[in-house]
Amino acid sequence: MSYSPDNALIIQSDRTVLLDVHAPKAEAAQAAIAPFAELIKSPEHIHTYRLSPLSIWNARAAGMPVTDMVTALQDHAKYPMPESIAQEIETLGDRYGLTTLKPGSQDDSSSLSALVLQVEDKPLAELLQRHEQVGPLLGVSEASPQGNRLSPTTFAIDLGDRGLLKQALLAAGYPAEDLAGYLTGDELTLSLRSKTDAGEPFHLRPYQKTAAELFYQSGKAKGGSGVIVLPCGAGKTMVGMAAMSEIQQKTLILTSSLTSVRQWQRELLDKTTLKEEQLAEYSGQNKSTGPVTLATYQILTYRASQDDDFLHLGLFDQQAWGLIIYDEVHLLPAPVFRITAQLQACRRLGLTATLIREDGREGDVFTLIGPKRYDVPWRELEGQGFIAAADCTEIRVAQTAERQMEY
Repeated sequence: MSYSPDNALIIQSDRTVLLDVHAPKAEAAQAAIAPFAELIKSPEHIHTYRLSPLSIWNARAAGMPVTDMVTALQDHAKYPMPESIAQEIETLGDRYGLTTLKPGSQDDSSSLSALVLQVEDKPLAELLQRHEQVGPLLGVSEASPQGNRLSPTTFAIDLGDRGLLKQALLAAGYPAEDLAGYLTGDELTLSLRSKTDAGEPFHLRPYQKTAAELFYQSGKAKGGSGVIVLPCGAGKTMVGMAAMSEIQQKTLILTSSLTSVRQWQRELLDKTTLKEEQLAEYSGQNKSTGPVTLATYQILTYRASQDDDFLHLGLFDQQAWGLIIYDEVHLLPAPVFRITAQLQACRRLGLTATLIREDGREGDVFTLIGPKRYDVPWRELEGQGFIAAADCTEIRVAQTAERQMEY
C-alpha cells in the first residue's frame, strides 16, 4: 500500500469514504470501490460513499473476497485507513455464507417438501436460537426450547417461512445464502432471434450476456435469483429476455408503468420467437394471463379504499410461474414484498439502475428478490460507446421575490 496525494480516497472511521473527483487517480478509485460501496451523494468536487453491511454483503454474494475490498481502499487512500475499517469489513464480509438454506427431503421431482438451515458452528446456532426474530422461525418456544433442531448446526424450516427467515437472518446480521432451489414452472419455449422484424442483426452485447449468465449460473443452486444493476439506456430488457430464453418457463413481468408494458411487448415480439398470442396484459384495461404476462405495480396494489384488500395480488397464484421479473425493482411497492416473501420457490430477477430506495427497504430487495449479481458503471459503458455520453450543464435561474419567499 502506498499513500499519495494523487490518490482520491479519504476513508473515515464512520465508514464513509470521500472521493476527490479532481485527483489524478479518481476514475480508477471510483471503479475499484463501486462493487462494495454505496454512492450517497455526488456534488461537484467531493463524492460521498458509504460502506454498509448490505453493500459489503452484495459484493460477497457476487464473489468478491473481503481482502480485495480492503486492498482497494488501501491502494487508493490519500491517508492511512483507520484500522477499525479493515476490521469491520472483514467481520461483516465473513458473516455472509455462515448461514445457508438448503433443500431437505423431496417427495417428488415437482415440489420441495422441506428446507434445512445450515449454520456454520454451534455458537452461532445457539445465538440464532435465542434471537427474537429468528428463534420462532426455527420452532423455538417455551414448550420447545430446542425448536426444530436436527443436529447441533442444522434446523428444519417450514417451506412458507423461507422468505421470512431470510429477512430475520438479515436483521440479525447473518444473511443467508439461499441454495434451496426452485419449483419448475410450466414450460415456455422461446429463443432469441438473430434478426429483428426490420431485418437488422440482433445479438446481446457482451455485458448483457454476462449479466444473464451471472443471474442464471447454468441452472445451479446459486443462480436463479438476484438483481442486475445497469445504467439507463443499457438494455436491461435484453437481460430479462436472455434470462427467459435460458429458463424456458412461464414468466410474469412486473413493470412500473403501462408505457413499460408496451415497451416489453414490442421488444419481446421483435427480438424473440414469441408470438403475439403468447403475450398477455394484466392492467386496468385488460385482465388476462398467458405464457408471458405483463402487469404494472399500480394494478397489483390497487384497492378501492385504504381499508380494503388488494384485489389483484392473486395474480401471483394464477399460473405456475417459473420466473418473475421485477423491472425497476427500486420502485417495487411495499405491499408486493409481502407476496414476494411467499414466492421464494420461483426464480426472481430484479432489474434496476440503482439499488437505493426512497423507503430504505434495500434489505428486502436483497433477501426477497436476491443479492446483486452484476453491476457495471455507466462510465464504462459510455467509454465503450454503448450508451450516450453525458453532457451536464448547470443553469442557474433567478427567482422572483414572491418565489424566493415561497422557497
